[in-house]
Formats: sequence, C-alpha cells, structure tokens
Amino acid sequence: MSTQEIPEENLPVEQGTAHGAVKVADDPFADPGLPPHKPRIQDIDERAAKRSERAVAFMFVLSMLATVAFIAAYVIFPVDKIVYIWPFGHVSALNFSLGWTLGLALFFIGAGAVHWARTLMSDVEMADERHPIQASPEVKAQVMADFAAGAEESALGRRKLIRNTMFGALALVPLSGIVLLRDMGPLPEDKLRKTLWARGKQLINMNTHEPLRPEDVAVGSLTFAMPEGLSEHDHGFQTEIAKAALMIVRIQPDDIKDKRELEWSHEGIVAFSKICTHVGCPISLYEQQTHHVLCPCHQSTFDLSDGARVIFGPAGHALPQLRIGVNDKGFLEALGDFEEPVGPAFWERG
Repeated sequence: MSTQEIPEENLPVEQGTAHGAVKVADDPFADPGLPPHKPRIQDIDERAAKRSERAVAFMFVLSMLATVAFIAAYVIFPVDKIVYIWPFGHVSALNFSLGWTLGLALFFIGAGAVHWARTLMSDVEMADERHPIQASPEVKAQVMADFAAGAEESALGRRKLIRNTMFGALALVPLSGIVLLRDMGPLPEDKLRKTLWARGKQLINMNTHEPLRPEDVAVGSLTFAMPEGLSEHDHGFQTEIAKAALMIVRIQPDDIKDKRELEWSHEGIVAFSKICTHVGCPISLYEQQTHHVLCPCHQSTFDLSDGARVIFGPAGHALPQLRIGVNDKGFLEALGDFEEPVGPAFWERG
C-alpha cells in the first residue's frame, strides 16, 4: 500500500509543520549507536585497581581454603554422624559440610572471575557487523590480534597476584572430585586374603553351634563349620562367613591321594573352603562314593580326595584347605588360616 492510499488522518504529522501538512516519519528502527564510554575508577586510579586486584585474589584464596576444608571434612566426619543445625534440623554432618565447602569453593572462583572482569579487564564495547560464517584470512588474523590484545588488556601477565591465586584455586577444586572416589567403596587392603580362622580357633558346627569332636564327623558325611567366636547376630556375620565358611568331610586315610591334604587332616577329617573358586557360590552337594563336591551355580566339580582340585567346570583353581588338629579338650581346631585367599581367583592375576 502506498502513502497515497493511506487516509491522511492515519499518517504521522511532523511536529512544527503547518496544520494539515503531512510528512512520513523517520525510520523507527534506526541504530541509536553506542553511548559515550565512561572510564571506571580503576582505569584512572591505580590504587583502586590494586584494591580490586587484592579483592579478586582474596576470593581465590577463600576458594582454596574452602577446597581444603572440603577434603578435611570428608576425612574427619563419619558417614553416620548426625548433628542438629538450626534451621535445617538434624542433618548428616558429612553431607552438610561437603555441600557448603564445595559450594563456597565454586562460588568464590566465580565471584572472583566476575569482579576481575568488571573492574580490571577492558570494558570498551565493540560492535561488529554480521559477516559470513567462514572467516577470511584477514579476519582470522584480526581474531588472533584481538585475542592477544585481550590477553594484554586482562593484565594477566602484569597482575601476578591474581594470576597465581586463580591458578591455585583452579588447581585445588578438582581435588574434591578425586577425594569423592573414596565412595566407590572401601579399600580392600588385605581383607580378601585373610579370614577369621587362626591357630587355636575351634571348629563350630553351623547347625548345632557346638564345637566339633572327631567322633562327630562320620565317614562319608558332610558337615559345615564356622570359626569359634563368630555369631549369626554379629553385625559383620555375612561378610565374615562368606570367607570363613568350611566344609568338613571324613575320608578313609588310604583314599586320600594328595600328600599335603593328608598331612593337614586329622584321622582322615579334612577341612576345605565352602566358597567356590569360580564366582564365590557356596558349595553344598557332596557325593560320598567319589568324594566329589559340586557347585550348584555353574557345576564346577572338585575332588576332595585329591587336594580339592578342579575336575570339571569353570572354576580356576582348587578349593583352599584349612590345616586342622585336636586341642587338649578333644575338639577340632584350626592350626592357622588358609594359606591362599578363598573364593574367585583374583589373587592368581595380581
């Protein structure tokens, strides 16, 4: 639609013209341009710039201290410690301290960077016209020149206090994540290589909870035992029995083929780990004519008359044997711990 087709009463009237004179308004979307640049106090007063530099460095130092406090809290507070903090109520001391210290460490890095940018870096506004996405060589060269100029204007090389404290804060913050790796689980140390069995510990029948005598074990029978002093009501019972569970079998001494097995037995009574060396399932199936025991999970089969060696299935090695004897009271007792770790064969590879 042209201006001739628009009713005169709808056309804008230019101020200052005679009544009835019509003139089309100027472009309402014209670029107003940038306001004149006003220097900051830090740009004209070096003392103010130094104060801002110290403020930024102080925030970076606070970030470093918060990171150190994060690590210290992670070490000091136990997982189950509950404290009362107003107005939050009863909270986990560990979670509360970790949240606050890590939050402060990140906050002070951000606050320091913002204060640095607003008070010490260049604040001159620059306008650039739109251009094709692919930059020309001249533009690339200009970008690199602008980057170098920006680095110079940031005063990173000249403000060494800010630079060093910033690097310190950024270097310490990742330590928080490294420390959190502890939550992947407790370090195993040598716990998997040891059980509760020790010299002098009596063999306790897991069904009757009474100490075992040699006459309690009949030829061809299978009895399960646990170490003296271990109770089903103990907090760590499942963890300990998973390593210390024992199979007691009585074999005619003449039928025992392995020399060490015979030496470690008592009158044909042999004690082997109940934990399968494949994936740790409990073994419970015994065939008295062949002296074979079968793991019900993956059918690994062991010959208890020949050092509990593997004769079938995926198990990697023989069942560990416990050396046993009889104490002064006539009860069966251990003469030490297993000489190799029980269960899956992790120890063979490392």
